[in-house]
Amino acid sequence: MRLDNYINDLLYRYDCVIIPGFGGFVTNKIGAKVNDFTHTFSPPTKQITFNSHLKHNDGLLANYIVKAEEISFEEASLKIAGIVEKWNKELKSKSLKIGDIGSLSLNEKEQLIFEPNTTANFLTDAFGLATFASSAVKRSEYKGQVKSLISDSELKEEERKGIPVFIKYAATAAILLTLGYTGWVGVQNQGEVSEEQKLQDKIQSATFVIDNPLPAIDLNLTKVTIKKFHVVAGAFQLRENAENKVNELKQKGFDSYILGENSWGLTQVVFDSYETKKEARKNLKEIQENFSKDAWLLVK
Repeated sequence: MRLDNYINDLLYRYDCVIIPGFGGFVTNKIGAKVNDFTHTFSPPTKQITFNSHLKHNDGLLANYIVKAEEISFEEASLKIAGIVEKWNKELKSKSLKIGDIGSLSLNEKEQLIFEPNTTANFLTDAFGLATFASSAVKRSEYKGQVKSLISDSELKEEERKGIPVFIKYAATAAILLTLGYTGWVGVQNQGEVSEEQKLQDKIQSATFVIDNPLPAIDLNLTKVTIKKFHVVAGAFQLRENAENKVNELKQKGFDSYILGENSWGLTQVVFDSYETKKEARKNLKEIQENFSKDAWLLVK
């Protein structure tokens, strides 16, 4: 069984994939980048990190294998445990490559070090997008000179020519006619404005009285808060176990509740839900440090 292939598939859809007894891969979305020095453009991507403290079996990976290989949950869990044992032995002598995700190795302190594969992009929104380079745009200023269409000699020749007398009289008559028409139009417009002003005065002085006015309506609008960031405590096959977990967390002061069933039929229980990813990550860190290292973030 190629466990790394199943982990690859799940990382496209989930923010956290846990390998029970081994650790968990956590993703974080990063926006597109532009390198001003190399003039390269990189598409948005999912940054992959590894957390060796996430070892709790949340059922996500096992249930995915159950559906893919048509085996029982117990068989899938045993197969995962066998591969994890093999990985731990391999890490003692060399680095471990996990599909397109990256490679793991042990340092001098026997701690797992993860090197992500930067060429793989697990963000479905960026499917088909690749890094590309574009040469810098060079801008130049164009300075042109305006050429005269009439030569100086032609212009002086026109100035020396006289204007015929009949053109002068025609121009004078046209000016007088224009002034007369403008004056007549002005008088007409003034009359229309006067009538319109009288009508506006009557409208403004009118008083409207409503005998039976309708009562004012008070609307009480409730702001709907959407909390789509959930800190998951676990997923259970039996709903009774999920309800017991909710009661346990409520006694510890959490606003815990059952989120519902996931696509594998497991009942998910959350510590709490939050409006923003920043707030959710902050509380996730506190929960992992003080209550449960196996808690993880779900966006739904």
